[in-house]
Amino acid sequence: MKITKEYLNELTYQIIGAAIEVHKELGPGLLEKVYEECMIYELNKRGLEVTQQVSIPIQYKDKKLRGELRLDLLIENLIIMEVKAVEKLIPIHEAQLLSYMKLAEKPKGILLNFHCTNLFYKGQKTLVNKLYASLS
Repeated sequence: MKITKEYLNELTYQIIGAAIEVHKELGPGLLEKVYEECMIYELNKRGLEVTQQVSIPIQYKDKKLRGELRLDLLIENLIIMEVKAVEKLIPIHEAQLLSYMKLAEKPKGILLNFHCTNLFYKGQKTLVNKLYASLS
């Protein structure tokens, strides 16, 4: 299957719909791990493949570093989702997700903050990189 912007946008729509469902059921104030588990349930219910706590090796030039990164969720092996439950999203959260997207070579990422009153307007941010821009 050829990956297109249209497909990634539809996938994003499904993911955000699942997040809104989780937020509607649970509301704010719980731990990130709780929201992560509920997101896996909702995404699986929608027929989406989800991998949790994905290890990404860190490569610096020609050297593989000993440490590794852990992505919260990887959906359909295309979109990285980082789950937060914080007072507010700050620039470092976006920078972290962009770095994950680059190192994992994924075109799109979604940052979700469940510690807000309205997830759709204040609790989610979708990011893309040059891999996304190169798609048709």
